[in-house]
Amino acid sequence: MSPNDGTVAETGEFALIRAVTEGRRQPPGTLLGPGDDAAVVAAPDGRVVASTDVLVQGVHFRLDWSPPEYVGRKAVAVNLADIAAMGATPTTVLVGLACPPDTPHELVTALVDGMWAEAERAGIGVSGGDMVRADQLVISVTALGDLGDREPVTRSGARPGDLVAVCGKLGWAAAGLAVLGRGFRSPVGVVNAQRCPEPPYDAGPRAALAGATAMIDVSDGLLADLAHIGEASGVGIDVRTADLDVPARLTEVGAALGADPLDWVLTGGEDHALAATFPPFTELPDGWRTIGVVTMADSGITVDGKPFTRETGWTHWR
Repeated sequence: MSPNDGTVAETGEFALIRAVTEGRRQPPGTLLGPGDDAAVVAAPDGRVVASTDVLVQGVHFRLDWSPPEYVGRKAVAVNLADIAAMGATPTTVLVGLACPPDTPHELVTALVDGMWAEAERAGIGVSGGDMVRADQLVISVTALGDLGDREPVTRSGARPGDLVAVCGKLGWAAAGLAVLGRGFRSPVGVVNAQRCPEPPYDAGPRAALAGATAMIDVSDGLLADLAHIGEASGVGIDVRTADLDVPARLTEVGAALGADPLDWVLTGGEDHALAATFPPFTELPDGWRTIGVVTMADSGITVDGKPFTRETGWTHWR
């Protein structure tokens, strides 16, 4: 029997580690990859931007909805989006994987193939990690990044009068979740936006170079995440719906499901677009588009000048 036909218990911990690490080509920034007690990664700036996210089966992904390669890609993408949101360039990821002993060997190798594919899309590699036994599949990814001698773009720098802009898709992943929740698997482009987001990694550093005053990864919903900027900066934010892009495909899906696609754009998470504020009259980098303005303190998050009274996005434990 080939190891790929068995379970992780039958393969064994170290044989499984070898199976998912051997033959992988590390980028120049990884000075020492898997095989020792820790990896060694170059930090040209002298500072390291670090972020960690945990994905739990049944909460963040379902294997009956997503092939394991897409789960692996998503696990890496959601972390690297946080690095980009600080204005940094990704340098590496480290992966923690917990799974039951009867997990198929080929499922794990497919997960790791997806992780490597997404890491390579960002120009980096997977430099290390850990594997342990657990009652369900859990993936933890730590992403590292480099600021390139720039200051980090935090959530706390927005000022009244600043432009509010976004880069990347909005509403697609929420629409995909709605489609999957109804038992459908198409339109494929919408469904795949939920299965495998594509954050605009290079947009974060470009925004930083353009003078972004605050920035965030849109993971929980546009309004919910803009509220984090508003709270950290002590300002309000008004979103103009006329400036939001509601693609025809989302309109079609909304009509089929009896849903308003604008709600997906405003409150749907998991696209991992970037949202940022810029000083007035800034020439925005390519791919960024203005969707609103920063308002005075205590005005909260408004839409077309009015309070938004529905849920603004995802909250854990709600």
